[in-house]
Amino acid sequence: MTDEKINVKVFFPFGPAIAKTKIPNEILIKLNEYFEKTIHDKQKIKEFDHGKYLAGDVSKEIRIHHQYSEECGWLDFLANLTKIYIKVSAQKEITKFSLVSSWIVSQFKHEYNPTHWHGGHISGAGFLKIPDTMGSGYQNKNHHNDNGNLQLIHGSRQFLSNSLFTIQPQVGDFYLFPNYLMHTVFPFRETNQERRSVSFNAIIDDNIHNVYGA
Repeated sequence: MTDEKINVKVFFPFGPAIAKTKIPNEILIKLNEYFEKTIHDKQKIKEFDHGKYLAGDVSKEIRIHHQYSEECGWLDFLANLTKIYIKVSAQKEITKFSLVSSWIVSQFKHEYNPTHWHGGHISGAGFLKIPDTMGSGYQNKNHHNDNGNLQLIHGSRQFLSNSLFTIQPQVGDFYLFPNYLMHTVFPFRETNQERRSVSFNAIIDDNIHNVYGA
Protein backbone atom coordinates (compact mmCIF):
# COMPACT_ATOMS: atom_id res chain seq x y z
CA MET A 1 0.00 0.00 0.00
CA THR A 2 1.27 3.47 -0.85
CA ASP A 3 0.44 6.81 0.73
CA GLU A 4 -1.22 8.36 -2.31
CA LYS A 5 -2.96 11.70 -1.83
CA ILE A 6 -6.62 11.04 -1.04
CA ASN A 7 -8.91 13.72 0.36
CA VAL A 8 -10.76 12.01 3.21
CA LYS A 9 -13.17 13.41 5.78
CA VAL A 10 -13.61 11.26 8.91
CA PHE A 11 -16.55 12.12 11.15
CA PHE A 12 -18.62 10.63 13.98
CA PRO A 13 -22.36 11.07 13.27
CA PHE A 14 -23.29 8.71 16.13
CA GLY A 15 -20.86 6.02 17.36
CA PRO A 16 -18.42 4.50 14.84
CA ALA A 17 -16.28 6.69 12.63
CA ILE A 18 -17.48 7.19 9.05
CA ALA A 19 -15.17 8.29 6.22
CA LYS A 20 -16.20 10.17 3.10
CA THR A 21 -14.18 10.70 -0.06
CA LYS A 22 -14.50 10.83 -3.84
CA ILE A 23 -13.87 7.95 -6.21
CA PRO A 24 -11.22 9.15 -8.70
CA ASN A 25 -12.93 9.89 -12.01
CA GLU A 26 -10.75 7.51 -14.02
CA ILE A 27 -11.67 4.62 -11.69
CA LEU A 28 -15.35 5.57 -11.72
CA ILE A 29 -15.34 5.43 -15.53
CA LYS A 30 -13.63 2.02 -15.52
CA LEU A 31 -16.07 0.56 -13.00
CA ASN A 32 -19.00 1.72 -15.10
CA GLU A 33 -17.37 0.27 -18.24
CA TYR A 34 -16.85 -3.06 -16.45
CA PHE A 35 -20.50 -3.20 -15.45
CA GLU A 36 -21.78 -2.31 -18.91
CA LYS A 37 -19.63 -4.98 -20.55
CA THR A 38 -20.60 -7.62 -18.00
CA ILE A 39 -24.37 -7.18 -18.19
CA HIS A 40 -24.29 -7.49 -22.00
CA ASP A 41 -22.38 -10.78 -21.87
CA LYS A 42 -24.67 -13.71 -21.00
CA GLN A 43 -21.81 -15.88 -19.79
CA LYS A 44 -20.23 -13.17 -17.63
CA ILE A 45 -23.48 -12.03 -16.08
CA LYS A 46 -24.10 -15.61 -15.01
CA GLU A 47 -20.54 -16.06 -13.73
CA PHE A 48 -20.38 -12.79 -11.80
CA ASP A 49 -23.96 -12.64 -10.51
CA HIS A 50 -23.55 -11.66 -6.84
CA GLY A 51 -27.20 -11.28 -5.91
CA LYS A 52 -27.47 -14.66 -4.17
CA TYR A 53 -24.92 -13.46 -1.59
CA LEU A 54 -26.62 -10.12 -0.91
CA ALA A 55 -29.68 -8.94 1.00
CA GLY A 56 -31.26 -6.70 -1.61
CA ASP A 57 -34.39 -7.17 -3.68
CA VAL A 58 -32.49 -5.95 -6.73
CA SER A 59 -32.39 -7.47 -10.21
CA LYS A 60 -28.71 -6.86 -11.09
CA GLU A 61 -25.85 -7.21 -8.57
CA ILE A 62 -22.50 -7.98 -10.22
CA ARG A 63 -19.24 -9.01 -8.52
CA ILE A 64 -16.12 -7.16 -9.62
CA HIS A 65 -13.45 -9.66 -10.64
CA HIS A 66 -10.39 -9.35 -8.37
CA GLN A 67 -8.03 -9.07 -11.32
CA TYR A 68 -10.02 -6.17 -12.71
CA SER A 69 -9.98 -4.47 -9.29
CA GLU A 70 -6.18 -4.57 -9.51
CA GLU A 71 -5.98 -3.50 -13.15
CA CYS A 72 -8.27 -0.47 -12.87
CA GLY A 73 -6.77 0.85 -9.63
CA TRP A 74 -9.83 0.09 -7.51
CA LEU A 75 -7.92 -2.25 -5.17
CA ASP A 76 -5.13 0.25 -4.48
CA PHE A 77 -7.65 3.04 -3.95
CA LEU A 78 -9.57 0.97 -1.36
CA ALA A 79 -6.36 -0.10 0.41
CA ASN A 80 -5.03 3.46 0.64
CA LEU A 81 -8.40 4.85 1.70
CA THR A 82 -8.76 2.23 4.44
CA LYS A 83 -5.22 2.94 5.67
CA ILE A 84 -6.08 6.63 6.06
CA TYR A 85 -9.47 5.86 7.62
CA ILE A 86 -7.96 3.66 10.35
CA LYS A 87 -5.04 6.02 10.98
CA VAL A 88 -7.32 9.03 11.46
CA SER A 89 -10.09 7.31 13.42
CA ALA A 90 -8.05 4.85 15.53
CA GLN A 91 -4.52 6.34 15.39
CA LYS A 92 -3.17 2.97 14.19
CA GLU A 93 -1.31 1.84 11.08
CA ILE A 94 -2.64 -1.18 9.24
CA THR A 95 -0.20 -3.56 7.58
CA LYS A 96 -2.84 -5.83 6.06
CA PHE A 97 -5.63 -5.15 3.58
CA SER A 98 -7.35 -8.15 2.03
CA LEU A 99 -10.27 -7.49 -0.29
CA VAL A 100 -12.95 -10.10 0.39
CA SER A 101 -15.32 -8.95 -2.32
CA SER A 102 -16.51 -5.90 -4.24
CA TRP A 103 -19.67 -5.59 -6.29
CA ILE A 104 -21.87 -3.21 -8.25
CA VAL A 105 -25.61 -2.87 -7.59
CA SER A 106 -27.87 -1.71 -10.41
CA GLN A 107 -31.13 -0.53 -8.82
CA PHE A 108 -34.31 0.52 -10.59
CA LYS A 109 -37.64 1.86 -9.33
CA HIS A 110 -39.35 -0.12 -6.57
CA GLU A 111 -36.18 -2.16 -5.88
CA TYR A 112 -34.51 -1.78 -2.48
CA ASN A 113 -31.96 -3.04 0.03
CA PRO A 114 -33.40 -3.94 3.45
CA THR A 115 -31.56 -3.22 6.68
CA HIS A 116 -28.45 -5.40 6.73
CA TRP A 117 -24.74 -5.49 7.57
CA HIS A 118 -21.64 -6.87 5.90
CA GLY A 119 -18.89 -9.42 6.54
CA GLY A 120 -15.18 -8.72 6.84
CA HIS A 121 -13.89 -5.86 9.00
CA ILE A 122 -14.25 -2.75 6.82
CA SER A 123 -17.04 -2.02 4.35
CA GLY A 124 -17.96 0.81 2.04
CA ALA A 125 -20.52 2.08 -0.43
CA GLY A 126 -20.44 4.71 -3.15
CA PHE A 127 -22.30 5.93 -6.18
CA LEU A 128 -21.52 5.41 -9.87
CA LYS A 129 -24.75 6.59 -11.52
CA ILE A 130 -27.80 8.46 -10.22
CA PRO A 131 -31.23 9.15 -11.79
CA ASP A 132 -32.15 12.72 -12.60
CA THR A 133 -34.92 12.32 -10.02
CA MET A 134 -35.79 9.71 -7.41
CA GLY A 135 -39.47 10.67 -7.61
CA SER A 136 -41.60 12.74 -5.29
CA GLY A 137 -43.09 11.57 -2.01
CA TYR A 138 -46.78 10.88 -1.46
CA GLN A 139 -47.08 13.78 0.94
CA ASN A 140 -46.65 17.50 0.20
CA LYS A 141 -43.45 18.92 -1.23
CA ASN A 142 -42.18 20.00 2.21
CA HIS A 143 -42.42 16.46 3.57
CA HIS A 144 -39.13 14.59 4.07
CA ASN A 145 -38.35 12.36 1.07
CA ASP A 146 -35.79 9.54 1.42
CA ASN A 147 -36.36 8.00 -2.02
CA GLY A 148 -33.15 6.28 -3.16
CA ASN A 149 -31.16 7.41 -0.12
CA LEU A 150 -28.63 5.32 1.79
CA GLN A 151 -29.26 5.29 5.54
CA LEU A 152 -26.72 4.19 8.16
CA ILE A 153 -28.14 2.92 11.46
CA HIS A 154 -26.47 2.61 14.86
CA GLY A 155 -27.94 1.95 18.32
CA SER A 156 -31.25 3.52 19.25
CA ARG A 157 -32.54 7.07 19.33
CA GLN A 158 -31.84 8.78 22.64
CA PHE A 159 -31.48 12.27 24.02
CA LEU A 160 -28.38 13.84 22.39
CA SER A 161 -27.66 10.61 20.53
CA ASN A 162 -28.54 10.16 16.88
CA SER A 163 -29.22 6.67 15.57
CA LEU A 164 -29.61 7.48 11.87
CA PHE A 165 -27.34 9.09 9.30
CA THR A 166 -28.97 9.57 5.91
CA ILE A 167 -26.93 10.00 2.74
CA GLN A 168 -28.30 11.50 -0.45
CA PRO A 169 -26.42 9.87 -3.35
CA GLN A 170 -24.05 11.98 -5.42
CA VAL A 171 -22.01 10.47 -8.26
CA GLY A 172 -18.46 9.77 -7.07
CA ASP A 173 -19.16 10.03 -3.34
CA PHE A 174 -17.83 7.06 -1.38
CA TYR A 175 -18.26 6.17 2.31
CA LEU A 176 -16.35 3.78 4.58
CA PHE A 177 -17.71 2.24 7.77
CA PRO A 178 -17.16 -0.79 10.03
CA ASN A 179 -18.72 -3.99 8.70
CA TYR A 180 -21.22 -4.33 11.56
CA LEU A 181 -22.88 -0.97 10.89
CA MET A 182 -26.45 -1.61 9.77
CA HIS A 183 -27.66 0.21 6.67
CA THR A 184 -30.47 0.25 4.15
CA VAL A 185 -31.23 1.70 0.72
CA PHE A 186 -34.73 3.04 0.14
CA PRO A 187 -36.66 2.37 -3.08
CA PHE A 188 -37.50 5.16 -5.50
CA ARG A 189 -40.16 5.67 -8.18
CA GLU A 190 -41.44 7.79 -11.06
CA THR A 191 -38.39 7.14 -13.21
CA ASN A 192 -37.02 4.38 -15.42
CA GLN A 193 -33.45 5.54 -14.84
CA GLU A 194 -30.83 3.58 -12.92
CA ARG A 195 -29.26 4.11 -9.49
CA ARG A 196 -25.87 2.38 -9.62
CA SER A 197 -23.68 1.87 -6.56
CA VAL A 198 -20.47 0.04 -5.66
CA SER A 199 -19.61 -1.69 -2.35
CA PHE A 200 -16.83 -3.74 -0.81
CA ASN A 201 -15.82 -5.82 2.20
CA ALA A 202 -12.23 -6.17 3.39
CA ILE A 203 -10.15 -7.62 6.21
CA ILE A 204 -7.42 -5.71 8.05
CA ASP A 205 -4.98 -6.61 10.86
CA ASP A 206 -6.67 -8.79 13.48
CA ASN A 207 -4.89 -7.02 16.34
CA ILE A 208 -6.42 -3.71 15.21
CA HIS A 209 -9.90 -5.01 14.45
CA ASN A 210 -10.22 -7.20 17.53
CA VAL A 211 -10.51 -4.65 20.34
CA TYR A 212 -11.40 -7.45 22.77
CA GLY A 213 -8.24 -9.44 22.07
CA ALA A 214 -5.44 -9.98 24.53
